[in-house]
Amino acid sequence: MEKHLHIITLNVPYPVDYGGVFDLFYKLPALQAQGVKIHLHCFEYGRGEQEELNKYCASVNYYKRQEGHKGISSRFPYIVASRKNELLFNNLLNDDYPIFMEGIHCTYLLADPRFAGRKKFVRVHNVEYQYYHELFHHASSPLKKIYYYWESRLLKKYEQSIVSKATAFWGVTEKDVAVYRNELGCKTIDYLPLYLPPNWEVNCLEGIGHFCLYQADLSVDVNEQAAIWLIQEVFSKIKVPLVITGKKPSKKLEELAHEQKHTCLVANPDEKEMQEMIAKAHINILPSYHSSGIKLKLLNALYNGRHCLVNEATVVGSGLEAACHIGSNANVFANIVLQLKNQPFTTEEITLRKKILAGMFNNEANAKQQVKWIFG
Repeated sequence: MEKHLHIITLNVPYPVDYGGVFDLFYKLPALQAQGVKIHLHCFEYGRGEQEELNKYCASVNYYKRQEGHKGISSRFPYIVASRKNELLFNNLLNDDYPIFMEGIHCTYLLADPRFAGRKKFVRVHNVEYQYYHELFHHASSPLKKIYYYWESRLLKKYEQSIVSKATAFWGVTEKDVAVYRNELGCKTIDYLPLYLPPNWEVNCLEGIGHFCLYQADLSVDVNEQAAIWLIQEVFSKIKVPLVITGKKPSKKLEELAHEQKHTCLVANPDEKEMQEMIAKAHINILPSYHSSGIKLKLLNALYNGRHCLVNEATVVGSGLEAACHIGSNANVFANIVLQLKNQPFTTEEITLRKKILAGMFNNEANAKQQVKWIFG
């Protein structure tokens, strides 16, 4: 009997050029390899239609997201209401295949009685209300603060309201699973590790690298603030080279990064340049302001870099704590950098990473488990 599956993605999952699409894209070839015929439904708002997706899917459909005032609702969070699409719903109603929704963003149909009898599954990428609450705390613009605050309030009510409306939920970390289970009352949530590039192996260089590295999408407020915090609160105290790199840095951040002789910024590196910097760095430094979900930039650093220095929010509930050095404040970060700057990265540490990561991230095992959950 053929296994057909509808997958709804919050964005077009190709090219794989930012952390949020890794799990979306690499799931496709893994499920295809298990004999699943995927009917992919993508919300497209700037990434375009992608021929590559046709290699892994029986069909691919694209839908416009209702951006701006058209996507605003007093009842639904903006990330959900802006993805309400009647053409999508009609396409899903043409058959009785299971429906898999990538992210809370794609779950509007859970409120639609036409789908009451369908098998429906939700991938929880973050505890979204917590994520938006952290964005509210760290937003620099008053308008953004208002938006994030209101969205967080709507998301908490919404996430609580849907926990009994899907067949099952799957979280990306044990911590997110615990929040859904214990706080939101979801009885049908399990942990499903991220899907990663199948060619990723622990490929760290031994010895001593050349600098400390912070890499992120610098157009995001909380990432820019983390970079500024590192420059002003940590590396102002220690004269150890720091490189900040990522997409779309602000003029303010560029100027700040070049005020000190031992700090600099590399703007908009391509994938090859980014990977070279991660490999050459002696310490990949990745503080975070929010603890839900899992950080792909941390996984990239663990697979391809030497020492990793993080705060608790970056790793809590991820199972990756033993592979990282964890600092609680600026002084502790500075002290750990000084301790590590002349400490070679060893074969023993590489062996530990292999043990932790190989046991956690396996696309084939994930796909087999997911097929079992969906199709029995």
